[in-house]
Amino acid sequence: MPAKGEAIRSGGVKIYAIIEQGGKQYKVTPKQTIEVERLDKPEGESVEMGNVLFIGGEGDILVGNPNIKGAKITATSLGEVKGDKVTVFKYKSKIRYHKKQGHRQIHTRLLINGIIKPGD
Repeated sequence: MPAKGEAIRSGGVKIYAIIEQGGKQYKVTPKQTIEVERLDKPEGESVEMGNVLFIGGEGDILVGNPNIKGAKITATSLGEVKGDKVTVFKYKSKIRYHKKQGHRQIHTRLLINGIIKPGD
C-alpha cells in the first residue's frame, strides 16, 4: 500500500483522479482502497462512478466543469464496515440534565480497479 497522497504507477504512468461520492471528494489511484458513504452493493460486485472532477498524471491533466464527460472510475465492493464511534454528550448546568448517545456510521469499502479517461 502506498503512503498517503502517493500515486501508484499504472502502465508506466502515474495517474490519479479526484471523484465525488456521497457529497465528499476523494483522491484515488488504481489499487487503492477507500471508504465511502454506504452503497447498496454486496461484496464482490463491480461499481462504476461517473462523478470524476479531475484526472492528473505525468504532464497529462483533465479538468471537469464540474465533471469530465465520459470519464469514470471502476471499483470492486469489499463489503460494508462500521466507522469510528462518535459520542454525543448533551449537558445543561444547574438543571440536572445530561444525555449521552453514541453512533457508528456504516461505510462501503471500495478497491479502485482503474481510471478510464474519455475516449479510452
